[in-house]
Amino acid sequence: MIAQDEEVSDSLAKLHQLIFCDGTRVPDFGQGYWWIAYRGAKSIAFAGVVPSTHIANAGYLCRVGVAMPHCGHGLQVRLTRALEARARRAGWKAIVSDTTDNVFSANNFIRQGYRLFEPVLPWAWQHTLYWRKELV
Repeated sequence: MIAQDEEVSDSLAKLHQLIFCDGTRVPDFGQGYWWIAYRGAKSIAFAGVVPSTHIANAGYLCRVGVAMPHCGHGLQVRLTRALEARARRAGWKAIVSDTTDNVFSANNFIRQGYRLFEPVLPWAWQHTLYWRKELV
């Protein structure tokens, strides 16, 4: 990893801690594709997609988060659109993700055309909702 990559990984880790301060596992920022949104010089949101290890030829939207008070301005939707476009260029046929106890994110998935599905082998908690969007 080059120094610039380490800076990006550090920025992503700081944003992750700020947004997901509940102890959510920090992803491996060296895998997949990652975006950071800025307001001026300050990072305020991020998103990432990695190859799915559970669904063939699909990306797994592993994180999308927006720092308060920047929520409610469509950043989560715009970041998701960006990662979907990248997934198409990678040749993936779908994006999958999951939510647990997050009504706001679930509603964003619904608005963006994601549908609930039941994976053959669930990978998260018993009360997790699984989402899938076909990329055409």
